[in-house]
Amino acid sequence: MGSIFIIGPAHPLRGGGIVSFNERLATAFQESGHSCEIWSFSLQYPSFLFPGKTQFSTSPAPPNLTIHSVINSINPFNWIRVGKAIRKRRPSLVVVRFWIPFMGPCLGTILRIIKRKETKIICIADNAIPHEKRPGDRIFSSYFFNSCDAFIAMSKTVETDLKSLVSNKPVQRTVHPLYDHFGNPVSKSSAREKLGISPSEKVILFFGFIRKYKGLDLLLEAMCDSRIKEQNIKLLIAGEFYEKKEPFLAFIEENKLNQSVRLDSHFIADSEIANYLCAADVVVQPYRNATQSGVTPLAFHFEKPMIVTNVGGLPEMVPNEGVGLVCAPTPNAIADAIIRFYEKGDDFFHAGIVEEKKKYDWSTMINTIMELSQK
Repeated sequence: MGSIFIIGPAHPLRGGGIVSFNERLATAFQESGHSCEIWSFSLQYPSFLFPGKTQFSTSPAPPNLTIHSVINSINPFNWIRVGKAIRKRRPSLVVVRFWIPFMGPCLGTILRIIKRKETKIICIADNAIPHEKRPGDRIFSSYFFNSCDAFIAMSKTVETDLKSLVSNKPVQRTVHPLYDHFGNPVSKSSAREKLGISPSEKVILFFGFIRKYKGLDLLLEAMCDSRIKEQNIKLLIAGEFYEKKEPFLAFIEENKLNQSVRLDSHFIADSEIANYLCAADVVVQPYRNATQSGVTPLAFHFEKPMIVTNVGGLPEMVPNEGVGLVCAPTPNAIADAIIRFYEKGDDFFHAGIVEEKKKYDWSTMINTIMELSQK
């Protein structure tokens, strides 16, 4: 096969899971013997649409990857130039990421210009229907979907949504691979020493960007449960706010949670991730709704049990009582699951995690893409 191009965000953007995924996918293609490049953004979001502090990372660029930061998401003249530049290179396969309808006009136009008979275009869709809906979503998404040849979903929810939207094109579901490029696990004692956490404390972790659909408010309400207070369980929140933080701070203050909640509300650099995951007893994902989550394969890599709500694709990756616990997205149910986790202990889940994580090798994703490109 000729060159493979990935279109989606990459370094120096710091888009969290999607950036990490694209870079790891490019590496996996190269390890499989393919030539691969990433075509990323020079401007991903205009500043008024970006909820975080900065869109750019200060971490070094990933080694041995070719990344072209050239796409301007709001400049149609740029879309034409980029599309022509890629078309001229004649890639045999283009893998494009779709996660938000806002990118539909930009990416859909580029793909239409790229399209040749010998160039297959496969979309990896993180969401087919967005978590947070905005005017124009359906039009923008349809414009993008019509420019692709086939689709990959990483949860049954997204697969179902895609099949309802693009019934005339192939949709293949596969697993979300492990985020295994953030270093090896470190001991809990070492990780806690670096973060200033006592070795004897019971610590649960909420990790990642803080958005309404991720349900941090539900978890904070669960922390008010008398049983959790009696056991002196601590909540470590590690991630940048993508919505107003003041209501969360007010809730913590009003409910006297200052001593039981630690808020590290900054973007967690790649070099810090291992310490946060390894310092925790369990990772909690109290989402209101979800397709799949990049936090789950991250927890698998560091062999941490999980508590997830029974929404979207989360229960698919976290078999209940096997690698963690599944509960309803309510404060009471989340509190019950936290208490039940500590009654069982993290050793109860370890063997299940080690076995289950074997499913999430990157070769599965590569094989799925290559097989789909041949159909």
